[in-house]
Amino acid sequence: MAAKSAAIRKSSHGSENFIQKLVKNPKISFAIALLIADSILVALIIAYVPYTKIDWDAYMSQVTGFLEGERDYSNLKGDTGPLVYPAGFLYIYSAIQYVTGGQVYPAQILFGFLYMLDLAIVVFIYLKTDVVPWWALSLLSLSKRVHSIFVLRLFNDCFATTLLHAALVSIICQKWHLGLVIFSGAVSIKMNVLLYAPPLLLLMVKAMDIVGVISALVGAALVQILIGLPFILSHPASYLSNAFNLGRVFIHFWSVNFKFVPEDIFVSKAFALSLLVAHLSLLLVFAHCRWCRHEGGLFAVVRSKIIQLKLRVSQRNPSSTKKVLQADHIVTTMFVGNFIGIICARSLHYQFYSCESVKITKISSSPLLAWHQSKT
Repeated sequence: MAAKSAAIRKSSHGSENFIQKLVKNPKISFAIALLIADSILVALIIAYVPYTKIDWDAYMSQVTGFLEGERDYSNLKGDTGPLVYPAGFLYIYSAIQYVTGGQVYPAQILFGFLYMLDLAIVVFIYLKTDVVPWWALSLLSLSKRVHSIFVLRLFNDCFATTLLHAALVSIICQKWHLGLVIFSGAVSIKMNVLLYAPPLLLLMVKAMDIVGVISALVGAALVQILIGLPFILSHPASYLSNAFNLGRVFIHFWSVNFKFVPEDIFVSKAFALSLLVAHLSLLLVFAHCRWCRHEGGLFAVVRSKIIQLKLRVSQRNPSSTKKVLQADHIVTTMFVGNFIGIICARSLHYQFYSCESVKITKISSSPLLAWHQSKT
């Protein structure tokens, strides 16, 4: 009886603590209300807005070929062309086909839950960084395009984005190896996630020693090998050339960034090379002047890591070293680094908005918050 009373008191105390948190931090209350309101909106969209048929039939055709035993990537095709995504895409959509029977409406419901999961993860990231004002969280739910991408178009970007944000949560909680594994899973669904790789690598170098960085990268590589193993063992060249084709030329008609560029220039190698140079240059400038400025610049960070490695090899400092990075620094570096990639992406199209909407919220809100803090 005493134990039961103690359990009741403990439960009551826990409820009181939760209520106190809600009172002290109105962002939590607003975030909960936002999630509830957006879940209602998603249900209404599924019920009343016509489905936009774009890639679903192609996805199902490619999945059907895989389930029937085809392991040559060049033979996995749909009505929009050959399969160009890594094998994680096939596993995800095979499971969706099994659960939904290939029908659109139940798949929309599934993607509705996925949207809410992704939104909850992103809200958690914003609460964890505690940078934007409470009202800025509402911007996360105002994108017509993102709602459409999730529940009206059922694109694979949705799963890649959700895993990416889950990886970011792991990283801001200092679970770097787990974060890299999840990040690699996101890449296995769609390769546009790789735009996050440069800022992520920089953060890893700042947070871990060389051994930690290498072990995390090896873990991420093993994920790719295991996911692609059925195709690597049977038709490795076909899998690698189709799923990881970094030289593929994007169709000019679907471009968002560079529609104004004449098509003959758009598809040229010189234009692609100039964008790559611009991308790398911007990353170097931001890495040196912004992301590493407290350490004395990018070259100072690299130099310190080389010194650490020499000390480790000479056994003067055999123990591993880790640095705890602030959540806001991690998130800002990742978001801005990816935004740089978006600016320089010849292949930018509207599905990128499923990733980009959350960054616009943070990037646009941070200056306003800084102004507000300077006034107080």
